[in-house]
Amino acid sequence: MRTFAIDIGGTKFSVAGFEDDRLIWRETAVTDRERGPDWMCSQIERMLASRQFQPDRCGIGFGGPVDFPTQTVTLSTHVGGWAGYPLVERIERMTGAPAVMDNDANTGALGEAFYGAGIGADPLFYMTLSTGIGGGIVIDRRVYRGADSYAGEIGHLNVEPDGPDCLCGSRGCLERMCCGLWLERDYGKPAKELLKDPQFAEKYVVHLARGLKAALMLLNPACIVIGGGISKAGDALFVPLRAELGRQMTAWSRARRDVVPAALGDDSVLWGALALARM
Repeated sequence: MRTFAIDIGGTKFSVAGFEDDRLIWRETAVTDRERGPDWMCSQIERMLASRQFQPDRCGIGFGGPVDFPTQTVTLSTHVGGWAGYPLVERIERMTGAPAVMDNDANTGALGEAFYGAGIGADPLFYMTLSTGIGGGIVIDRRVYRGADSYAGEIGHLNVEPDGPDCLCGSRGCLERMCCGLWLERDYGKPAKELLKDPQFAEKYVVHLARGLKAALMLLNPACIVIGGGISKAGDALFVPLRAELGRQMTAWSRARRDVVPAALGDDSVLWGALALARM
């Protein structure tokens, strides 16, 4: 069974071909935020045609809110033109195969739960720490989406009262304080450069730990897996983050605090798209 997997993000987009559980090819390109969804879909179609790959099914992880029951893109908070875009229909016409879509954090959570650092962890909380910040919850090997497909949106918890304006319209959100887009705008350097400074990292993880504390207190997950580009900072991020989370956690709570980097690196969402398509 052949699966075409798609990961659409605010900074980059990736596609991959799977033969059963085997990744046989993948390709990545930079997202052009000015050229919109039609341009991106044309690039995806070109990538697929160049591989002469005919899928039996397609899975899509989209970098923004998705109404899962209706398979509709709600919007992208980082790239214009996506609100209501018929992405599933476009991919089905392109490939001649059925497609299913979820937001990228839910899809990444599935990837790590089935194939990565979250194997055997139940419940699992996955956070993508990249251009934006999102969260996904996997319970009993299925995504928990909530009543309206909005569960797991940890990026828009307020972690800094009266903090700076977030793109969502609120203030001091976890995403506003910690995501790659705002770090570069606020400090003039990409996150990977900023986190090389231990003093910066110690301050940075204070807000990050506030968000993760909420996940720990509400969900008591067996494991928190962090993926996305910023997670590649490795020990420069995870060592101070675990220490800060230990300081912030309620003293009487015996909830486990197992926080680990994604095992699948840049491909968590692609592997999750495979798992999603198979469900």
